[in-house]
Amino acid sequence: MASREGRRRGHELVPLAALISREMKNEKMERPSVRYGHSAQSRKGEDYFLVKTDCHRVPGNPSSTFSVFAIFDGHNGNAAAIYTMEHLLNHVLSAVPRGLGREEWFQALPRALVAGFVKTDKEFQRETSGTTATFVIVDAWTVTVASVGDSRCILDTQGGGISTLTVDHRLEDNVEERERVTGSGGEVGRLSIAGGAEIGPLRCWPGGLCLSRSIGDMDVGEFIVPVPYVKQVKLSKAGGRLIIASDGIWDALSSEMVAKSCHGLPAELAARQVVKEALRSRGLKDDTTCIVVDIIPPENPPPPSPLPKKPNKLRAFLFRSKSHDSANKLAKKLSAVGTVEELFEEGSAMLAERLGNDEWVGQTTSGIFTCGVCQVDLTLSEGISVHAGSIFSSCRNKKDAMEGKRPS
Repeated sequence: MASREGRRRGHELVPLAALISREMKNEKMERPSVRYGHSAQSRKGEDYFLVKTDCHRVPGNPSSTFSVFAIFDGHNGNAAAIYTMEHLLNHVLSAVPRGLGREEWFQALPRALVAGFVKTDKEFQRETSGTTATFVIVDAWTVTVASVGDSRCILDTQGGGISTLTVDHRLEDNVEERERVTGSGGEVGRLSIAGGAEIGPLRCWPGGLCLSRSIGDMDVGEFIVPVPYVKQVKLSKAGGRLIIASDGIWDALSSEMVAKSCHGLPAELAARQVVKEALRSRGLKDDTTCIVVDIIPPENPPPPSPLPKKPNKLRAFLFRSKSHDSANKLAKKLSAVGTVEELFEEGSAMLAERLGNDEWVGQTTSGIFTCGVCQVDLTLSEGISVHAGSIFSSCRNKKDAMEGKRPS
């Protein structure tokens, strides 16, 4: 009777299983395809990369698939690059709360990336090796990039020009990072040789590292921090091309030259061409690695999306998403055929800003708090968010260096 009444009113009852199947089909139709290529030439054997295209936001749900692409450029050995390649993804995903919807998951990603980078650094610090890390998550049209060091990721959109999704943490080029290091008690200067002459790029002493942020590098003290610059953007339905590469590419070619050199080529050939152009320009002076990722629109693009709902203030607070006023949002959009919307950007080294301002402590579902640096659980009775005492003094020192404070 109810079924007959429903048909009389023009509403067809749909079985739940069919509804779920339809939703998954629509999701799949709207998702772009992702194609990638990789190429490398080794000189020191310290560049490593990660490609994983079968990750899931919801375990077992094929419509929640996302891809990860990353480059790790090691120095002083390859131990840090290998360790980061093997553990960073798991640390990031374990920092994302369970049971989130798709949009909530995107909002939680920047904070989880910071936590994952910091935990990887803290767990690795057994050797003097270090590494850069440029870590890219592609989920449909949304691209989230986290980076420390000087490996770079650029975005090339059709008719939209080139945009850089990372920040180089080279002391030579980054004034803010030089000020942070010196402000926390580090020394920045060039290598001195006989007669007092100074040569080479600016370095942090002790240790002599040219970078201000990395994973590992235990021997250079607490001034070199693992807190990543994070940027999240949403592509238009025109898609785009990501080019992720180690400094063996960027020391030889500008971002514009890299993008131009591989225009019109499929991803695999494009990656090879970029490496070829870098070697032609500069020779093989360093490990040279490139990943090209094409985000390609479906054959039948979906209709325009409905207007976004009003933001939920409680949700924004819980996930500490970066707020921007409407004027800033408009100013930060790349006006082009394929418009790119900036969803999130933050590069501060201060964990108080990146992991939350409540003494930058994370709270687990059991009510236990987690140290912001080493991610080890703290009981509520400890009443602090950073391990204290001689055993855990490195946590407090690392925190102070991240915030540009001189050690007490």
